[in-house]
Amino acid sequence: MLIIPAIDLKDGKVVRLTRGKYEDVTVYSQAPAEAAKSWQTQGATRLHVIDLDGAMHGEVKNIKALRRIIEAVDLPVEFGGGLRRSKDIASVIAAGANWAILGTRGCEDLDFTRKVAAEFKGKIIVSIDVRNTKVATCGWMKTSAKTDVELIKELQEAGIGTFVYTDISRDGALAGINIEGIKRVLEKTGASIIYSGGVSSLEDVRKLKSLEKQGLLGIIIGKALYENRISLSEAKRIAEEKSED
Repeated sequence: MLIIPAIDLKDGKVVRLTRGKYEDVTVYSQAPAEAAKSWQTQGATRLHVIDLDGAMHGEVKNIKALRRIIEAVDLPVEFGGGLRRSKDIASVIAAGANWAILGTRGCEDLDFTRKVAAEFKGKIIVSIDVRNTKVATCGWMKTSAKTDVELIKELQEAGIGTFVYTDISRDGALAGINIEGIKRVLEKTGASIIYSGGVSSLEDVRKLKSLEKQGLLGIIIGKALYENRISLSEAKRIAEEKSED
């Protein structure tokens, strides 16, 4: 199972929001590329990069920072935030991102998602951002009538194979994970999922590790790494342990 450090970009800086609130922001680095190099040095094997400005405004805003990150490290990168047109996806793939993460349009326009899933085969991930089982879009400011399970099933039919699942109420809050929520979604959909939101201890990593055989591919960790509550090397050690049969 993967442990994936998060690099959230706002105004060209590495930040973390608390529960998705843009007014509740903490800046951790002025230099995203240096932050990326630090995670690689500590053993990261993949990076999760999100353009928060892009998510809010509906168009990519931090592609220069993305390019600098990709130039600075030798790691696969997944990138999202404001990817609402096919040409935007093409631009981040051309910049060197290995996967494009769709949020708002990926969730709201299934015809578009089906089209880009076929066009960029194997390179599209959809982010399912959840508040009380309902999916949130538009930088988490709009809530859909669809539940997480309903939407994932529709997206699977549209050709999406991998999802990022974020519990908004816990994201950036160091509040612990929603283990029952992710377990429910894995059981009901059989989807391949990367979990995000509230990971704050090695015990959270252990709990999520237990869901690996149900389809949990990895864990995105942000604030807990930046505030040294979790060691990346220790989290990786747990995540890479051979599962007992």
